[in-house]
Amino acid sequence: MDDPAPAYANMPSPEFHDQELRFARAFEIINRAISERAFPAASLAVTHREKLVVWKAFGRFTYDPESTVVSPTTIFEIASVTKVVATTAMAMILYERGLLDLELPVASVLPEFAVMGNRHKREVSVRMLLAHSSGLPAYVRLFRHAETRDKLIGLALTTDLESAPMSRAEYSDIGFIVLGELLCRVADERLDAFCQREIFGPLALSSTCFRPPKDWRRQIPPTVDDQHYRGRVIQGEVHDENAAVMDGVSGHAGLFSSAYDLSVFAHSMLSGGHPILRSDTVALFTRREQEPHGTSRALGWDTPSHPSSSGKHFSPHSFGHLGYTGTSVWCDPDRELSVTFLTNRVWPDCSSQAIKQVRPAVHDAIVESLDQ
Repeated sequence: MDDPAPAYANMPSPEFHDQELRFARAFEIINRAISERAFPAASLAVTHREKLVVWKAFGRFTYDPESTVVSPTTIFEIASVTKVVATTAMAMILYERGLLDLELPVASVLPEFAVMGNRHKREVSVRMLLAHSSGLPAYVRLFRHAETRDKLIGLALTTDLESAPMSRAEYSDIGFIVLGELLCRVADERLDAFCQREIFGPLALSSTCFRPPKDWRRQIPPTVDDQHYRGRVIQGEVHDENAAVMDGVSGHAGLFSSAYDLSVFAHSMLSGGHPILRSDTVALFTRREQEPHGTSRALGWDTPSHPSSSGKHFSPHSFGHLGYTGTSVWCDPDRELSVTFLTNRVWPDCSSQAIKQVRPAVHDAIVESLDQ
């Protein structure tokens, strides 16, 4: 296995020569999960104390024994991990530059957001969208009523609240569709273009992008055999139907990346955001919100709850995010540890939920190996 290419000056340095022995328990859990059909493909990258200590691939693209073998450089559809690697990172940059006020009412940038519906929509702020406390619903099948990107964004903006702002935390794809549009208007630039110039480029994330080129697609594990909406196997294009109507570029989903690229991004967050952000910005956005009562949400990021997908060992200062397709990134600044775990658990029909048990077990095994 070749060492990954250098990313930036403070990249995690490769030190995974002993990974097969050192992390055998975690690898065993993943291989068993594949044999039990929790997912066919997986990729894992772990950074610890500025070292890349795991860079490992598992399985094949599908359960067909003749399908493509996963390599450490394989690119996955990362679903809602987009929310932190692209959308939240863009919000952090705009905030740091004084272009985004977290207490800014959404309707002051997007007037159509409060034109109709619940009167409380005028109270919704940028912070509430980031912290999933706006009162917007978790998910709406907007794609059933929209044929174009503009139409779908219009429907998202006019979606009514399900609860009063700040009354509860409700994870919301709709909120991040709205947030993505707000950020684009503030920056006067498309989300994908901004992220490429300000995030992916400076970190040398060469395998990270929205809308992968056609010549990449056969080298990306498929996510679903979609016979209900698109009538074909979805491979190398966004899994989420709302994001598909938005041409694969949305604040809530659409990004593709490799485990290595995401480990570089995670290491940057653990290094105080260098070279794309300041440490005080990272600290602000990754700190758990105090309200609504009982929330585990930070700004864009999540923090460990009980039980947590990060397992039982990650510290209370940890932050991370999951993706519907079976992806996750978790960072623990106390341990100087990041774990990027990518799968296509939705293949072939989104029915398997075994990732909910596999993911914390993998994180626990990694931490226990490091603690030996």
